[in-house]
Amino acid sequence: MRKIILLFILLVSVNSISQNKQLLYNFTAVPQSLLTNPGSDVKYKFYFGIPLLSGISANVGSSGFSAYDLFANNGVDFNEKLRDVVFSTTRKDKAAINEQVELFNGGFRIKRDEDQYDSYISFGMYQEFDFLSYMPKDLAILALDGNKDYLGKVFDLGDLNVKAEMLSVLHIGYHKNVNDHLILGFRGKIYSSAANLNSTNNSGYIYTIPSDKGIYEQVISSNLQLNTSGISQYTKSDYSGNIASDIAHRTFFGGDLGLGFDAGLTYYPKKNVQFTASVADIGFIKHTKDVESFVYKGYYNAEGINPKFLGGNSAGNVYQEFKAAIPLDTLYTKYTTWRPAKFNSSIQYSFDEERPDDCDCLNYNPETVYKSAVGAQLFLMSTPRTPLMAFTTYYRRKIFNSLQMKATYTIDSYSYKNIGLGLSSQFGPVNFYVLADNLLEYKDVSKANSLSFQFGLNIIFKDKE
Repeated sequence: MRKIILLFILLVSVNSISQNKQLLYNFTAVPQSLLTNPGSDVKYKFYFGIPLLSGISANVGSSGFSAYDLFANNGVDFNEKLRDVVFSTTRKDKAAINEQVELFNGGFRIKRDEDQYDSYISFGMYQEFDFLSYMPKDLAILALDGNKDYLGKVFDLGDLNVKAEMLSVLHIGYHKNVNDHLILGFRGKIYSSAANLNSTNNSGYIYTIPSDKGIYEQVISSNLQLNTSGISQYTKSDYSGNIASDIAHRTFFGGDLGLGFDAGLTYYPKKNVQFTASVADIGFIKHTKDVESFVYKGYYNAEGINPKFLGGNSAGNVYQEFKAAIPLDTLYTKYTTWRPAKFNSSIQYSFDEERPDDCDCLNYNPETVYKSAVGAQLFLMSTPRTPLMAFTTYYRRKIFNSLQMKATYTIDSYSYKNIGLGLSSQFGPVNFYVLADNLLEYKDVSKANSLSFQFGLNIIFKDKE
C-alpha cells in the first residue's frame, strides 16, 4: 500500500517547463503571438485559424527525475530506483503541466486613420488544462519508510501543494497603433471551468519523540483541505450520465464561470530597437457547482510503547481516538481560485535592413523591414509559493519572404541547456508554424527533463503593398 501511495505521489509530481512560450512570444509572423501579448506589432489585414488546428501545444517533463531514472533496463531493482528518486528530489521541485487546443481564432483590422495608424480586433476560444504541484518530499518519505528511522524529525504536511483545472477560455482583444513608437493592446476573457482540484494552503506536522522508558510520544497537527468542483458527480455509484458529454457541457459555459484580462504593449525608442511587455491571465474563477471539499483539521497527541494509527485493532483504541481528534469533514461551500498570472518582457535589436534589388533609392520610402534581430526575454508566472522564472536570449531571421525562423536559448529551474527552434512559413495566404523546445533532449527522450512543442495552421491576408 505504501508503494502505491508513493508511486501516485511521484506521478503527480511529473512536471513540465511551465507555461512559458518563449518561442511564440513576439514571433509576430505567427498570429497566435497576440495571445502572449495583445500589444504585439502585427500587421495583418485579417486572419483566421483553421478550427482545432490553428494552435496545439503541449509541455511534459520533470525537474527532479526522468522516466529513465525509474524505468531504465539497467539491472537495478525498481524499488531501489524508486528510493533514489525520492531522496534525490526536494520540496522545491515543481510541477507545471499545460496543454492547450484552439477551437477557433481570428482577427481583422477595423480602422486605419488619416495618419495610417491601425486598430485591430482579435477573438477566439481555446480549451486548456493546467496542472501545478510541488514535490511532497516529507509525505513521500513517510509513505516509503514510515517514521521509525526518523525519531525527532518533524514531517511537514504543508509539502502537499497541488492544483489542476480543465477549462475553456472565450476572449476578445483590441489592438491600437497609437503612433510611430507605441502599440497598446487589451484582451478580455471569460473562463468556464469544467473541473477543478485545489489543495494549496495546507499546514501541519507529524513527529515522534522517544523517552527513556521506551514510551513514544507521537504528535499530529493537521490543517489539510482539498477543494474540488465538477468532479464528485463522476465518483458516485448512482452516476448514469456520459462523462465525455458532461465534461464538454461544463467546458462550454455550463461550468463555473470567471473573468480575466491580458494587457500588453510594444514600444520603439528607435526604429530598430524594440521593447515589449505583457501581463496575461489576471483573473479568477468562482466555483459554485458540484462543489465538494475534504478537510482534515485537528490535533492529536498519543503516548505508548508503539502507538499506531493504521487500523481499528490498535491497542487502546488509538485509531478511533485519532479519528475523533482529526476527523474527515466534507464541506459543500463555494470557493474562488485565481488563474496563474504571467508576465513577459523583452528587448530586441534589429539589423540587416531589407531593400528590393531594383530599389530607386531617391523615391524608395516604405516601412523599414529588417531581416535579422537579436533579443532577450524575461518570463514570470505566479504560483502558491515562489514565482516560476525563465530568461531567454534569441535570434530571429527572415530567411525568405515565405519563411521566418526564431532560435532560443533558455535558462530556467528545469534546464540550463534548453535550445529551441521555431519556423513560420507563408505560402499565399496559408501560414503553417511549428515550434519545439529542448531540442538536445530528443536524442533520448526517456532522459529528457522537459519537452514541449506547438504547431498550427492559419489563413492570413496582408495588404498588397
